Amino acid sequence: MKKYLLLFAFSALALSSCEDDDVESFELDMLKGEWKETKEEVISGKDNKTVINSIVPTGCSAKSTTEFRIDYYAAYTAVTGIGATCTSAKTEGTYTYDAEKKILVIKYNNDNERPYRVDILSSSELRLVELFDSIDYDGDQVPDQVYRSYKR
Repeated sequence: MKKYLLLFAFSALALSSCEDDDVESFELDMLKGEWKETKEEVISGKDNKTVINSIVPTGCSAKSTTEFRIDYYAAYTAVTGIGATCTSAKTEGTYTYDAEKKILVIKYNNDNERPYRVDILSSSELRLVELFDSIDYDGDQVPDQVYRSYKR
């Protein structure tokens, strides 16, 4: 009986130690691919509900993409211009992801690390909260949060 109890205990320990890796692999698989930003919202830090400002990309900027691969490669393709005359520039880098804390840190070449909290991650939707450059946009002495929403 003791042998079975020990076998069960070791099996449970082995399975639970792999659980975080499985969650991270699953979430990295959902994160991979190209994402288009659909909205940037500044939300009051005081109540975490009131939308102070909302920007929806239009024109050329609506074609900009952010790409993630499972080998921790990240790229941002900025599309700028007016009317039908759009130009693009690609910036490459790396990222890290902590599935337990839901923290995504992007480091593009020649730039600082930029941490985000992953608010929503599904196969078609991604919503990030900026954890850097906290600014009080509405003057209430409380730093506000910038949310970035993406779709495939």
